[in-house]
Amino acid sequence: MMTFKKLILITVTVVFASSACVRLPTGPEPGQYQAALPPIPEPPVAAPGAIYQPGHDLRLFDDPKARRVGDVLTIRLVERTAASKSASTDSSRTTAITNATPNVAGNNLSAGGNPLLELEVDGSNSFSGSGSSSQSNQLDGLITVTVAGVYPNGNMLIRGEKWITLNQGQEYVNITGIVRPQDVLPDNTVVSNRVADARITYSGKGSVANANKPGWLTRFFTSPLWPM
Repeated sequence: MMTFKKLILITVTVVFASSACVRLPTGPEPGQYQAALPPIPEPPVAAPGAIYQPGHDLRLFDDPKARRVGDVLTIRLVERTAASKSASTDSSRTTAITNATPNVAGNNLSAGGNPLLELEVDGSNSFSGSGSSSQSNQLDGLITVTVAGVYPNGNMLIRGEKWITLNQGQEYVNITGIVRPQDVLPDNTVVSNRVADARITYSGKGSVANANKPGWLTRFFTSPLWPM
């Protein structure tokens, strides 16, 4: 018959093992950020004998900047982030209590020459703690996206992705956000720090990416459920 201690041990082991066997996220699949296509206009009706034919106009003074759904736009990734934090705490406390022997009729209370009810207590405690944390990230590159929508104020919703298949895996970068027309440079590019509500992901899949992930035993000991 299984004892209560064995049952507790098996339960705890199963809980910790389950936390270590949780499947790690693998990232998006290709095609989740598909290019937005412009609406296909109906073919214009030809007007025989007319000099101007609808749908065959030539824009002589139009710039190459993206402004309509389906237009392409190049995002220049120039992400730089740095953060640091430190904290320290020191505290101490000292306590002393002294109670002299009571005096009755001019005589101290004593027994056998030893004073009675005399009390002296001393105590002290202290605490010292410190911690620090720092993190920095850098991302450079170019990615060309498409305009997925245009808001009434002219701002453009952009999205796009780039997948690179290597020998032992895939590298991908995807981005989505909102761009103002005035932030688009003359060469039809915009820096990523001018993209509002930006969502940028850069990661990989395959053997190289798997080599950078901890194994199940490491995840077992680094699980939040591990008591030590």
